[in-house]
Amino acid sequence: MNIVQLNNKHIKAKFLSFFFNVLLFAGGITVISFIFLVSSNLEKQMNKNAAGVDLVVGAKGSPLQLVLSGLYHVDNPTGNIDYSEALKLTENPLIKRAVPLALGDNFKGFRIIGTEHSYVDLYKGNLQEGDLWKGNFEAAIGQKVAEKAGLKIGDTFAGVHGFIEQGGHAHNDHTYRVTGIFEPTGTVLDQLILTNIESVWEIHAHHHHGDEHDDDSHSHDGEEAGHDHHEHEAEALEHDGHEHEHEHDEAHGPGGGKEITLMLLQYTNPMGAMTLPRLINSSTNMQAAAPAMEINRLYALMGVGVQSLNVIAAFIIIISAFSIFISLINSLKERKYELALIRAMGGSRGKLFSLILLEGLSIAVAGYVLGFLLSRTAVWMLSRYTESNYHYALREWVTANDAYLLIVSLGIGLLSALIPALKAMQTPISKTLSE
Repeated sequence: MNIVQLNNKHIKAKFLSFFFNVLLFAGGITVISFIFLVSSNLEKQMNKNAAGVDLVVGAKGSPLQLVLSGLYHVDNPTGNIDYSEALKLTENPLIKRAVPLALGDNFKGFRIIGTEHSYVDLYKGNLQEGDLWKGNFEAAIGQKVAEKAGLKIGDTFAGVHGFIEQGGHAHNDHTYRVTGIFEPTGTVLDQLILTNIESVWEIHAHHHHGDEHDDDSHSHDGEEAGHDHHEHEAEALEHDGHEHEHEHDEAHGPGGGKEITLMLLQYTNPMGAMTLPRLINSSTNMQAAAPAMEINRLYALMGVGVQSLNVIAAFIIIISAFSIFISLINSLKERKYELALIRAMGGSRGKLFSLILLEGLSIAVAGYVLGFLLSRTAVWMLSRYTESNYHYALREWVTANDAYLLIVSLGIGLLSALIPALKAMQTPISKTLSE
């Protein structure tokens, strides 16, 4: 009987002890592997969706919120900015490209973005079928939007005010027509509905005017009983005279300029990073946020929790290593007659040494495999949650860290079994059998 068969029989005989050691070892592997995988997915998603954007310009507020809403579309914007004021920034020779974005509506949870064709170029997007939008209320949609919302070329749909599907005002009087569907890119482009900015302006100008007109109507109804009929007619005429002016004001931002939500900028050269953010923040009503800086700040905030989890996982693995060591030492006392008999039947000291090392390795390998599977199950559950709530899926399932973690696991198994294996080699044959 070879050492593999002997090892299998011993595992069956001491299955509860073996299972406990495997479970303990797997706990540490699960936590570390999960953190490695989520961190790798998050970093790659962040980098791909950054799309080479050097600066995000929007309303004053939280710079991190501005970046998350403008690049990753997972937060609410900080507000609106005057389009004419934002366009003045493009006159600066340090700016290579400026892409405006107008947000505010969604369809089935997918955000509708008013922008220019250059936004597609940021993500190197290609059309799978159809064409980009050309006129008002034409839209090109991401592959995930087409799949989840069931849209195809030529279909029409109405946006809902706000960024969540439920509870917003539906713009049923203005419907979009799908003109194109993008190929999958693995970026935020897959989950967006893109149209021109004029469509967003027209919808919200009409929406705001309609709300204001309804409020005025209710006010007039309440006052009608207490006023003379001629006074009411005068007020109505005055209201009608200013109706067009009111609609014009609602469609425009401060200073008479149209409003957008934010603008994405790319620098001509690195000098832009040294001067533009400070210039915009100090001399305009807008705020400039550098995605690289804000994402690094986010990583720093997350880093404390990640490091804490890694320390806990490492502690669990160390305890597991001691558990394997103690289990093998105790096993030697119970198996000393078995080991002596193997030696008496011609087994070498090296065979005993290899047998004990194999037991330690068996626990380590089984713990690693179980931890690997548990971590992937946890990542799959997290991916379903992020896909459902943020339309982001974790796409990477294997990383280079898995190989390093396997090597470390094998090393821990060998080290834990080394001293028991050396003691097994020293088993006295005659003395043990005489007892």
